[in-house]
Amino acid sequence: MPEVVVTEPGGTARALTAPAGATILDLARREDLALEGTCGGQMACATCHVVIAAEWYGRLPTPSAEERDMLELAARPRRTSRLGCQVRLTPDLDGLAFTVIGE
Repeated sequence: MPEVVVTEPGGTARALTAPAGATILDLARREDLALEGTCGGQMACATCHVVIAAEWYGRLPTPSAEERDMLELAARPRRTSRLGCQVRLTPDLDGLAFTVIGE
C-alpha cells in the first residue's frame, strides 16, 4: 500500500496510506480531505484539483487531453496540477506528495 504525503489547504501535511489502485479522490473521501469531487470521479468537473509536488509530477502518466481541458476550469491551476480522480496510486508512487487546493 503506497504512502502519500498530503498538504491540506491550511498548510498541514499528513502522511496517509492508500490502498493500491485507489485514486487520490478515493483516498480523499476515505480520509475526509477537503477535496470535493462533485462529479464522482467522472472527469466532468475540476473540484478534485490537486497540485503534485514537482519532483513527482514526471513520474505520473501524462494527463489526457480531456483532463488538461478540465484543468483549465480549475481554481488556480499550476504547471503540476492534476485531477485527483485521474491519479491512480500504485506501489511505484510510494512517497508521492501533493497539495489539496481549497476552493
